[in-house]
Amino acid sequence: MLEMKNMKLGPILLLLLCLNILSSSVGNAPTCPADLGGVVVTPVNGKENSFPSIPKIKYEGPSSKNPLAFKWYNADEEILGKKMKDWMRFSVAFWHTFRGNGGDPFGAPTKTWPWEDGTTSLAMAKRRRMRANFEFIDKLGVDRWCFHDRDIAPDGKTLEEANANLDEVVALAKELQSRGLCIKNDGNGREVGCKLKDLADVVFKCQCCFALKGTKIKPLWGTAQLFMHPRYMHGGATSSEVGVYAYAAAQVKKAMEVTHYLGGENYVFWGGREGYQTLLNTDMGRELDHLARFLEAAVAYKKKIGFNGTLLIEPKPQEPTKHQYDWDAATTANFLRKYGLIGEFKLNIECNHATLSGHSCHHELETARLNGLLGNIDANTGDPQIGWDTDQFLTDIAEATNVMISVIRNGGLAPGGFNFDAKLRRESTDVEDLFIAHITGMDTLARGLRNAAKIIEAGKADFDLLEKKAKEWGEPKVPSAKQELAEMIFQSAL
Repeated sequence: MLEMKNMKLGPILLLLLCLNILSSSVGNAPTCPADLGGVVVTPVNGKENSFPSIPKIKYEGPSSKNPLAFKWYNADEEILGKKMKDWMRFSVAFWHTFRGNGGDPFGAPTKTWPWEDGTTSLAMAKRRRMRANFEFIDKLGVDRWCFHDRDIAPDGKTLEEANANLDEVVALAKELQSRGLCIKNDGNGREVGCKLKDLADVVFKCQCCFALKGTKIKPLWGTAQLFMHPRYMHGGATSSEVGVYAYAAAQVKKAMEVTHYLGGENYVFWGGREGYQTLLNTDMGRELDHLARFLEAAVAYKKKIGFNGTLLIEPKPQEPTKHQYDWDAATTANFLRKYGLIGEFKLNIECNHATLSGHSCHHELETARLNGLLGNIDANTGDPQIGWDTDQFLTDIAEATNVMISVIRNGGLAPGGFNFDAKLRRESTDVEDLFIAHITGMDTLARGLRNAAKIIEAGKADFDLLEKKAKEWGEPKVPSAKQELAEMIFQSAL
């Protein structure tokens, strides 16, 4: 046994050894599960895992009627010389997926997820919620996630307490990312990870086995939540209070550190409160100067800690402020040029934000791309009948095709990707709905990629080929538009 501790055992050998020893043990020693495909159904304090009835999502093709299968997204299929998964680089948004409860300004929460215990405690964040995140990612078949600092760990009464809370959750996330883990009690009432190289811990002490195989999961990006706490009601980087400015800087500093520690590929700035409600009490020039100084300090700190990820700014015109300073891609590009930051940042374009600013998503992507600033896409959409940020999953194939045309022209998004900054509708309350929504979003973008590739390939035809086709096909037959028939059919249906 001692000799085996130092061996690099593969997951199958580890499982067989675990089961063999457990079968000969007495008492109530825990049992390691047998699913080597990823995160598995395992009791945690008497409860099953978060998604016991959901299988690992697989590609079944366009003819499939299985709602828990991909019809268009085939991760390893090559399109224009690159695998689909490398074009997409999909990411799950922690805040919508694991903190969304269906509440809105007019009604109470409608969702009670199985991993929630009704508290916002540190134990809740670690014991169930973070593990649910990695189980979901594993079953969906993606390898990236995104987070705000205060989504994954509770705030504290002091900055020090908040940072300590974040450190505990991030330590667990690091374990789950790097190797999967089992859990045990450290003797002080806290759960800690069992290192898989320590077979004695795995076999005799662990209460739950988690993803026995190693993983390559990492954050697509992290960010600091500088909009929810009352201290940020006048903004963070643009606040008139120097104490708030300093607190915001400290929070971004810590969030950037943990993003770097987790292997994050990007860091995002979304300035939901960086704007104004009225110019009567606002010195806009001064606030813009302060925002630029804040971002300059962020660039300096990124370089100081050796974080090689891309810094991203996410434009949005308004909501919650009347006017947000990074209104759209063009406004943000101009801001970066004015303050000498154009080479330090790229843009995270959110489709719903694009429509709120009066543009299409395609317009914003092209504006960013043509300025050399397209870095990431928050994949969602809004409702044209509703004038706010509804964060719905993208289902419009035509829009997805235009989005993917921009991505292909950009040569891809890496080190960025597609983050599903999208949430279930308030009336969708089943755990299964989380998977169906993500599957639909992934399939829509995959179908858009296929269409965009066809359009781009068709556009490569030269005059010689076109002449050949003209001779081959002969005189084109141009059909009637049948507008009157269309109007007749439409009127008859009314």
